[in-house]
Amino acid sequence: MGLFITYEGGEGSGKSTHARSLYRKLARLELPVLLTHEPGVTPLGKRMGRLLKWARKMEISPLAELLMFNVSRIQLISEVIRPALDSDKIVICDRFAASTVAYQGYGRGLDLKQVKVVNEIGTGGLRPDLTVLLDITAEAGLRRKGGKTADRFEAEDIAFHTRVRAGYLKQAEEEPRRWLVVDAEKSKKEIAGIVWDRVRKMIPGEKINRLSEGLDVR
Repeated sequence: MGLFITYEGGEGSGKSTHARSLYRKLARLELPVLLTHEPGVTPLGKRMGRLLKWARKMEISPLAELLMFNVSRIQLISEVIRPALDSDKIVICDRFAASTVAYQGYGRGLDLKQVKVVNEIGTGGLRPDLTVLLDITAEAGLRRKGGKTADRFEAEDIAFHTRVRAGYLKQAEEEPRRWLVVDAEKSKKEIAGIVWDRVRKMIPGEKINRLSEGLDVR
């Protein structure tokens, strides 16, 4: 079985940037690695993603959001994640089930027990070996987005994004061994170094130690 690493965080946290950074690092080490993201990648996920993020003229209820994210998650796991893990690859995923707990549970106010039951069905019990949370205040994260056109989630008010952040931190508090919380306002090099220090300990074998010596963590 391979290694499953997920990146989580609110808007503007830099999770996509740092997921790509870790992917490039592992690829340079010639380790079998796959980078993916939710809810896209699969044809179904791409369609769901467009609706969930950009459907301006369509009302989507919080429960519908929860179910739609999990429908796309089921397909992503079936088509992409499970086959890669079964082939002993390291899979890096930009967002996973923790996002629906944070956004639809804490952000939208859905019953957390209900969210976790639906997530359990959606993931089929698959859990990340490591979840990296890039933590940033809602205000600072949204400032980073600048003048870009906001999607349905980015356009929510500051109270929503504050609840999302609280939801992430609560999950990390509940499973400290599986979560790595990193201050997203540190430099890119500092963040990459903190994450790499954790990840390299999870990869067995002499090859990782030999190849990583002297290799820039960025």
